[in-house]
Amino acid sequence: MMRSLFSGVSGLSSHQTRMDVIGNNIANVNTIAFKSSSVSFSEVFYQTTQVASGPNATTGKGGQNAKQIGLGTSVGSISTKVDTEGASQRTDNPFDVKLSGSGNSFFIVRSNGNTYFTRAGDFTYDASGALVTQSGANVMGWVTNDQGEIVKDVVQPL
Repeated sequence: MMRSLFSGVSGLSSHQTRMDVIGNNIANVNTIAFKSSSVSFSEVFYQTTQVASGPNATTGKGGQNAKQIGLGTSVGSISTKVDTEGASQRTDNPFDVKLSGSGNSFFIVRSNGNTYFTRAGDFTYDASGALVTQSGANVMGWVTNDQGEIVKDVVQPL
């Protein structure tokens, strides 16, 4: 009886986690650069009530499979795909940028001396004329040398 209750409770708990993830996905449907998550489940354990047996040469009967009782489920992982492209939306901001293609592209931003990566491209200019994110982080970009060639190992605020 207790195994049945534990199995049911573990299933309900796992399902609640899935519903929480789905709710989070729905709540952030209009969040710029939001990436949805998904849940995968795993089995907890099995209790073997009868071991497997091989064929019986005397009686000519085949073997018997093991009998196992599952003891519930658990959340295996909650994963977020960052390599999927979101839907395009036209805006009136000339500084909005969308990354297309594979998920290997990110914008480099710097805030309070820390460097971050983001896929959100809703930029604006601050009072000093620098390109910044909506939260005020500086958008970083490559510099050019005197010959106009891009120097890819140096980034500076745009």
